[in-house]
Amino acid sequence: MGLFAALPVDEVTVQDIANAVDMTSAAVYYHFASKEQILVEGLEQFRDAMLAEIRSHLPEAGDTNGIRALLTHLLTWASKHRTNATVYFVSSIGLNLMVEALRRETRLEMIVLLRVAVRSARGPMSRAEAGVIAVALVSLLETAMASMLNQDASFRSLGQRRFNQEVAKLGDRIAGIQRAG
Repeated sequence: MGLFAALPVDEVTVQDIANAVDMTSAAVYYHFASKEQILVEGLEQFRDAMLAEIRSHLPEAGDTNGIRALLTHLLTWASKHRTNATVYFVSSIGLNLMVEALRRETRLEMIVLLRVAVRSARGPMSRAEAGVIAVALVSLLETAMASMLNQDASFRSLGQRRFNQEVAKLGDRIAGIQRAG
């Protein structure tokens, strides 16, 4: 995944991958049909870990800080898993149909989890309203991750701590969580 994070995916060769893991190209092909299969398996591992993080940090019922805490946690977690997060949120976007199918499936799972999070944080609401909010939160999360991982101008102007705070505040606004002051 380090190669896919450092170079454009189409420039990474099976020989590059083989060299990085002290194998021959033939040995890599014995285990994987293509570099795309290696990439997809790496993305699946990252996705599984990310979804596990979301599941383990879902807010308790009535926890109005839950969305804020979840978003902040995920941004911090992605920073700690920067290489794989960069491949998932930046360099693999639009790469091919397999990758986009994986990303679409992941988004759908995230929407289900975030719908649960919103209902826990805000209380009873229609499934449709919670679903729309969850879609917006997934979009916020994906955009924030890309901004942070690319260290774009918005991220650089705020710095990590303030960026996380602003994303969390926006998440609260999207979720309709009212804060005093």
